[in-house]
Amino acid sequence: MKKYTLLFIAISISVLLINCKSEEKSVDFTALTKSYFDGKNELNPLDATLNGQSQFNDQLQFEMTDSFRLKQKAFYDKFETELSKVDETKLTPEEKISYEIIKWEIGVGKELLAQPTNLIPIHQFWGTHLTMGQYAGGTAGQPFKTEKDYRNFLKRMDLYSVWIDSAMVYMKKGIAKGVVLPKALTVKVIPEFEDMITSKIEDNLFYSTIKTMPTSFSDTVKKDLTEKYKTTITNKLIPQFQKMTQFLKSEYLPASRNTSGIGSLPYGKEYYAACVKQWTTTNTSPEEIHELGLKEVARIKLEMEKVKAQVGYKGTLLSFFDEVRNKKELKPFKKPEEVIANFESIYTRIKPNVDKLFSLQPKTKFQIKRTEAFRELSASAEYVQGAADGSRPGTFYVPIPDVVNYNLYGDEDLFLHEAIPGHHFQISLQQENQQLPDFRKFNWFGAYGEGWALYTESLGSELGLYKDPYQYFGMLGNEMHRAIRLVVDTGIHTKGWTREQAIKYSLENEAESEASITAEIERYMAIPGQALSYKIGQLKIMELRKKASEKMGAKFDIKKFHEKVLESGVLPLALLENKINDWINEK
Repeated sequence: MKKYTLLFIAISISVLLINCKSEEKSVDFTALTKSYFDGKNELNPLDATLNGQSQFNDQLQFEMTDSFRLKQKAFYDKFETELSKVDETKLTPEEKISYEIIKWEIGVGKELLAQPTNLIPIHQFWGTHLTMGQYAGGTAGQPFKTEKDYRNFLKRMDLYSVWIDSAMVYMKKGIAKGVVLPKALTVKVIPEFEDMITSKIEDNLFYSTIKTMPTSFSDTVKKDLTEKYKTTITNKLIPQFQKMTQFLKSEYLPASRNTSGIGSLPYGKEYYAACVKQWTTTNTSPEEIHELGLKEVARIKLEMEKVKAQVGYKGTLLSFFDEVRNKKELKPFKKPEEVIANFESIYTRIKPNVDKLFSLQPKTKFQIKRTEAFRELSASAEYVQGAADGSRPGTFYVPIPDVVNYNLYGDEDLFLHEAIPGHHFQISLQQENQQLPDFRKFNWFGAYGEGWALYTESLGSELGLYKDPYQYFGMLGNEMHRAIRLVVDTGIHTKGWTREQAIKYSLENEAESEASITAEIERYMAIPGQALSYKIGQLKIMELRKKASEKMGAKFDIKKFHEKVLESGVLPLALLENKINDWINEK
C-alpha cells in the first residue's frame, strides 16, 4: 500500500512541477510586446511623438541623469525576466523574430549603459536640443493643431529649460573626469544655442507656431497662448540659451580635448566595441571592419577610373575629383527652389520603373523640403518619417546653405537612398504593416535601415537613372563615401587617427568638397560606429540577393526578394539572413 502511495505522491509532484513550469512559460507575448513598446516610449518621449504616440507629447527625457539611467536599467532587467518566461515553441515565426529583437536590444542596451556616456550629453549632430528646435518650428513631429497641442509644447519648453541645466551639470562632471567633446565639435555646438538668442521675440524659433495658430482658435485662446509662449521664451528659454552659450565658450571649450576619437577616453575601447555591435548588429571586430573598408575603397577606385576614362579626362583620379568638385556645369543652380525642382524631376523619371522592382509599396505620402535654416549649416540630407496614420508625409530634407556652390553630381543616387525606394519605402512599409507589433513598426537598426538605403543606390540603372556618367560617378562616389567610413571611423576611434588625418584620407579618395568631408568626419567623431552601419548592411543584402538568385535560378523573382527583405521591418542582420535563407529553402 505504501509503495502505491509513494508512487501517487511522485506522480502528483511531477504533474505539479509540469504545471508550474507551464505557468512560468505562459506569458501573453502580445501583451509583453505592447508593454515593451510603452516602456520604450515612456523612456524616450521625443521619439514617441515622432512615432505618433501622442500621450507623451508634453514630456521630455533627462537622458543624462543618473536617475534616468537607473530607469533604463530597471526596464532592461524587467523585460529580461519577462522574456525568460516565454515559451518560444508556441510563438509564430514573426513572434519569434520579435522575441529575438527584444533579447538583442536588451543585451546591447546593457552594454552601452555600462559606460559613462551621459557625461557628454550633447554634440553637434543630433540630440534633444536639436530635436526640440525642429519640433519648435512646427513642421516636424510635434503637432500644433489643437489648443492641447500648443499647451503640450508649452510644458515641453518648461522642461527643456530645466534640461539645459541638467546638461551643464553633467558636462561639468565630465570636465572633472576629462570626459569631454573634442574642441572641433564644441565649436560647432556653440552656435546651435547662440542662434536661439534673439532680440525680438517674434524672430525666435520657439515662437514660430504662434504665428501660424489655427484660425479656429478663439481670440481668448490665441491671446492666452501668445502671452504664455512669450513669457516662457523670454523668461526661461532665452536666459538658458545665454547661460549655455556662456558656459560652452568660457568653461567647456577650454576644457575640450584635442584628441578626435573616443578611444582616447578611459572607457573608449569598451564603448566603441558596444557601438560597433549596436550599429552593425554583428560581432565583427573594428579591425576586420577597417580591413574590409580598405578593400572596398580599392575596388570602387577601379570603377571610378573607368568613368574618368569614359568622359575623356586625362589627369589622375585625384585631380579628377577636383574637376568634379569644381565643374561649373555641375553647379547650375541660382535659387534653392531649383535644387528642390531637380529632385522632383528625378522622382518623376523613376516612377514608371518602380513597379518593375517592387510589388510591395507604401501608402504614406512623400514630400521634398529644404532643411530648416537653424540647422542647415551643419546638416546632411536626410529622411524624416511620416506619421503612421498618414497625417504627416515622409519628408526628404535637403540642406542648401550655399546654392551657387551646390553640386548636383550625386543627386540621383542621393534621392534613391533618402527617398524612393530607400528610406521612404522601407520606413513607411514598416509603419504601415499591421502584422507587426508597435515596437517593431517604429524600430530602427542602422545596419538594416541604412544598409537597405545604400543597397537601393545600386538599383539606379534598373530605375532609369545614371545615364549621365557624372551621375553614375556620383553613385560610385557615394558608395566610396560609405566605404571610406569603414576606414576612418575605425581609424579615428581605435587607431588614434586625428580629425585632420581622416579628412586628408577622405579628400584623397572621394570627390566631396572639403567642407562636406569635414562635417562628415566631425559627425563620426560625435557618434562612434554609426557610420559603419551603411556598408555592412548593404554588403549583406547584396550577398543575400546573389545567393537567392544563384540558388533559385529561374524561380528567382526580384520583386519577391525585395518584398521578403522589406516585409518584416528592420532586423538585426543575422535575423534577416535567417529569413532569406528560409525563403530560399522553401523554394
